[in-house]
Amino acid sequence: MTSNEFDPRAYIRQLTSRPGVYRMLDAAGDVLYVGKAKNLKKRVSSYFLRASGDPKTEAMVDQIAGIEVSVTQTEDEALVLESTLIKKLRPRYNVYLRDDKSYPYLFLSGDHDYPRVGYHRGARKRPGRYFGPFPSVGAVRQTQNAIHKLFRLRNCDDSYFANRSRPCLQYQIKRCSAPCVGYISREDYARDVADAVDLLEGRNERLVDRLVREMEAAAGRLEFEQAARIREKIAAVRRLQEQTQASGGRADCDIVCGTVTGGAAAVVVISVRGGMHLGHRSYFPTMPPGTGEAELIEAFLGQYYLERKPPAEVVVDPEPAEREWLAESLARRAGRRVALKHRVRGYRAQWLENARATLRQSLDSHLASRAGVESRLSDLQKALDLPAPPMRMECFDISHTRGERPVASCVVFQGGAAHKSDYRRFNIEGIEPGDDYAAIAQALARRFKRVRRGEVPLPDLLLIDGGRGQLGAALEVLRELGVADVPVVGVAKGASRKPGQEQLFLPGRRSPLILPPDSGALHLIQQIRDEAHRFAIGGHRGRRAKARSGSLLDEIDGLGPVRRKRLLRAFGGARQVARAGVRDLARVEGISAEMAQRIYDHFHERA
Repeated sequence: MTSNEFDPRAYIRQLTSRPGVYRMLDAAGDVLYVGKAKNLKKRVSSYFLRASGDPKTEAMVDQIAGIEVSVTQTEDEALVLESTLIKKLRPRYNVYLRDDKSYPYLFLSGDHDYPRVGYHRGARKRPGRYFGPFPSVGAVRQTQNAIHKLFRLRNCDDSYFANRSRPCLQYQIKRCSAPCVGYISREDYARDVADAVDLLEGRNERLVDRLVREMEAAAGRLEFEQAARIREKIAAVRRLQEQTQASGGRADCDIVCGTVTGGAAAVVVISVRGGMHLGHRSYFPTMPPGTGEAELIEAFLGQYYLERKPPAEVVVDPEPAEREWLAESLARRAGRRVALKHRVRGYRAQWLENARATLRQSLDSHLASRAGVESRLSDLQKALDLPAPPMRMECFDISHTRGERPVASCVVFQGGAAHKSDYRRFNIEGIEPGDDYAAIAQALARRFKRVRRGEVPLPDLLLIDGGRGQLGAALEVLRELGVADVPVVGVAKGASRKPGQEQLFLPGRRSPLILPPDSGALHLIQQIRDEAHRFAIGGHRGRRAKARSGSLLDEIDGLGPVRRKRLLRAFGGARQVARAGVRDLARVEGISAEMAQRIYDHFHERA
């Protein structure tokens, strides 16, 4: 339905409450946004009956000149249709996953007496077995190489195989058993193929048991060379098995981690099959300004698994808003239960941490692309009216917990990219708890004393995480130190504290500068500010944990790290040590009666 006089209230009154997909149209009939809904009436009305507080949504609503809906039988159909339409129409206000490539597989041919193992991408029409999908070509190549080393299966095409009169180089380097010239029988080759299939499908124990029996039989026949080759194969399979157990048994799992930083979105998918880490793949979806991370992950999952069968478990970070609906839809599509998990422990938590680290690296590399950096630096120069693009930028942030153990961070960006070797942290001392102005002043004083001595270059732009108060504290320190000609900007979150609404406080300017949400200059400032925030939080947490766990014992003369560790292990913590009597303390290995008395006196004198 489109009209120049579109009446949303009248349209909503006649709208069905069934599940389906809605398309928001502008005056020209172009699709602005595609969305899914369990209840079309309730979902569509939410855009018009109250203010969203989201600039992106409000900007879209202002352009709506019509709405079209497609009613579906089930919520699952709505999810599939939404993902299909987003890929087809690429609406301006949707997150769009640009992924035109199909996933690679490992292919074992089924139309030849001597099957080949190779890389495959595209339609799976040839007869044979397809193992995967793998997250990247590199992961396929790595697995394929392991198969060739262990089982010496051929990788040449059929025409090359049919025209060989002598073995090729693959045979010489022990990557092929040369079936093309009859160096291995059809039965023996078929056994190697079966072993490879067992390994690829995670049946390692069955494979090892069979190899052990074959090794013992060969040794019984006094075929010691054959037995030695089988022993080497068993050892190689065991090594793979140890890696699998370290990764977490025989789990099939995807770890999907996404973030929005500096105006760019990134998602990393790590694939684990049969407990084996198969590698990762990074995606950089197109998204409208103001898109949140939960919205990004929800849109990504719907599109990503539209043409891929999801594993039994998907670990996501952050948690999508409609997690249960997504899990049910993916389960119906897969024909079995699919668990979407957010809070995990053990090896899954380790996978998730690896995914987060990979995500940060992927996004940093993406943002550091030369063309993008030059454009952002130019935008920043214009936005702040600087004489030249700021090649060296420093940003300061403070992190503490209700004033406890404050830490200041200083991150450095050189040429628009993080220069981590120049990062510094400052433990703040001697200030009133929670006094961020004094903390900023102390950190800047310590940093710019080194600048004055020539130990550190003078930055072209100084960013302070905070508002007018933090900016004033920074300017006062710079005046006292005689540091001039350094542009200083305070970066404060807006009233809603959402990305894209930052306020920039500049010296001599009464009102804060607010850049458009799609500004390249703002995206660069956000990236630097977020990096300073991350670096400060990491330092504060480490300092706080050290203070809470060890400081009560660190101050005792003569009590070294080994005996401190024994005390903590024996009593379960520093507070329990403080409550212990002299006799209890003296029972700990390495703690003499004299040392026990000294420990006891230390805590009771403090009290």
